[in-house]
Amino acid sequence: MNPPPHPPLSTTDRSTVRRGRKRAVTEREALWSVLDAGLVCHLSTVVDGAPLVLPTGYGRAGDTMFVHGSTGALSLRTAAAGVEVCVAVTVLDGLVYARSVFHHSMNYRSAVVHGTAVPVTDEDAKAEGLRVITEHLTPGSWDHARPPSRRELAKTAVLSIDLAEAAVKIRAGGPGDDPEDVAADTAWAGHVPLVLTRGTPVPADDLPGTWSAPDHVVSGSRTRA
Repeated sequence: MNPPPHPPLSTTDRSTVRRGRKRAVTEREALWSVLDAGLVCHLSTVVDGAPLVLPTGYGRAGDTMFVHGSTGALSLRTAAAGVEVCVAVTVLDGLVYARSVFHHSMNYRSAVVHGTAVPVTDEDAKAEGLRVITEHLTPGSWDHARPPSRRELAKTAVLSIDLAEAAVKIRAGGPGDDPEDVAADTAWAGHVPLVLTRGTPVPADDLPGTWSAPDHVVSGSRTRA
């Protein structure tokens, strides 16, 4: 038997796409795909009455997203206090050139998550959250490098954000020019793909020459349960 499908993304007032509805994607697997493809999220909240956006690394395990930072960071302390947060992840796939400047665009995959950030306080659960983040950003590192000490864990804040309320938008392909501009044929039109690639690993200045870059550093391949 085939496994039951995952429930679609939420359709709350703030997670309903209104502009560019044809680019909205409602499958939960699409949300996971965008989050798994990205590396940096922007965590938004209100601190002392003013909006604050914090770019940071993250990780995903199932329908939970993890972010981390210093326990002394005001932004994370505020987010952990139970206020509503918004997290955005965007993967830029290309630049779109149209026959008119109005129709120039970008190809992208984006996800916006709404919810409440919950502090992870149990030591084992916090370590697991950090493992998820580490393996998302630098796959293979958790088993290769030294794990965090209890002192380091105490200095680190880990927040979990449920992915229950989210919206996804995706754009792909060429421009959507007006018929009269296509007929006039006065400018080049198309799109230029953009791809994030891994370069050659550069060893630390104090690394002995006996070391070569491990396979997980060279490939950056991720595995998911």
